[in-house]
Amino acid sequence: MPSRARNKLTARQVATFTKPGVYSDGGGLYLRVRESGRSWFYIGSLDGKRFELGLGSSLDVPLAKAREMALKIRLQLIDGVNPISDRMAAKAQRKLAKGDQAGETSIKSNVVTFGSFAKKLVASIEGGFKNPKHRQQWRNTLDTYAKPLADLPIAAVTTDDILAVLTPIWLTKAETASRVRGRIERVLDAAKARGLRGGDNPARGRGHLDLLLPNRSKVGVKHHSALPFADIAAFMIELRKRPAVAARALEFTILTAARSGETRGMTWGELDLDKKLWTVPADRMKASATHEVPLSDDAMAVLATVREDGLKPTDVVFPAPRGGTLSDMALSQLLKRMDRGDITVHGFRSSFRDWAGDTTQFGREEVEMALAHTVGSSVELAYRRGRALDKRRELMSAWAEYCAGR
Repeated sequence: MPSRARNKLTARQVATFTKPGVYSDGGGLYLRVRESGRSWFYIGSLDGKRFELGLGSSLDVPLAKAREMALKIRLQLIDGVNPISDRMAAKAQRKLAKGDQAGETSIKSNVVTFGSFAKKLVASIEGGFKNPKHRQQWRNTLDTYAKPLADLPIAAVTTDDILAVLTPIWLTKAETASRVRGRIERVLDAAKARGLRGGDNPARGRGHLDLLLPNRSKVGVKHHSALPFADIAAFMIELRKRPAVAARALEFTILTAARSGETRGMTWGELDLDKKLWTVPADRMKASATHEVPLSDDAMAVLATVREDGLKPTDVVFPAPRGGTLSDMALSQLLKRMDRGDITVHGFRSSFRDWAGDTTQFGREEVEMALAHTVGSSVELAYRRGRALDKRRELMSAWAEYCAGR
């Protein structure tokens, strides 16, 4: 497997490389050296397709800044944001901020309302939203829940106005209320950047609205519905009767205690079949850290059912029927077709954790590391990595045995 190390270059190397070529700093960041100069670029994968994004000349962008830019891109990919579209949207927003004379006069007039400005802002940034559903949610939440603000001059929106919007749904629709608050906050921040407002943002949560709204730390918390681990073997029998690729993807997800997105985006290049090891690159992980997954014999058997001759390292392991990556709803729809709409794909990770904690002697650290949760400092993680992988191989084999009812 290729090395996943990061920060491989030094500032001196960046400044002194003379031989034309491409030099990796790790984590998707590369330096291209040409006779005409040196420039940074990022290589990543989006929906199973490779992309390249320029980050500027090394004369203008020092090594530390290039690493910051690469980290931002990796976090965007984890959050489901298309970094290329996001950059285009940022340019469009800067262009909108300049505006022509007529547009500028209209924007800066005293009658700019929250509703009109919010619509223009959403139109300028929605290109950075990878998911069309996310775009529609932005519009829907503002149109529905922030409607009382729509006709107010954006310069005059106050804390009381925000409270009037949030209080009716703060406890009954906790997740929606949080999103509404965050989106209103962004609209007002953008208005301040445009010179349409002054002072603090009345939609700010920490240290402001959280002092005025009721505490809901234990109210409305929604957990992913999980299948009791005692029922997992019977469920797997039914699942294995289904021939669809989505069924194999779900089976593999359960056996590896992985997140759905990690499985759906998996390519054959991430697999070392000889070592029975799956290495998920950092830019596809929630914690932005490379994750190694030891594969049980049952997980290897699943891969054998979908492996064909002529596959390339960049090909996804569980492709959609019409090609490309399975959608984020494919596995959820499979559960509904199995009349198991009462549970979620993510909930199987809870089933695994409950099983390991209640019925085995494996340590908490190994279980949490199997779930790709950060445990301890980076030094402790590095020290434990080799030993933990062997223990986790035993853990995943035991889990596979349990899932099979053996």
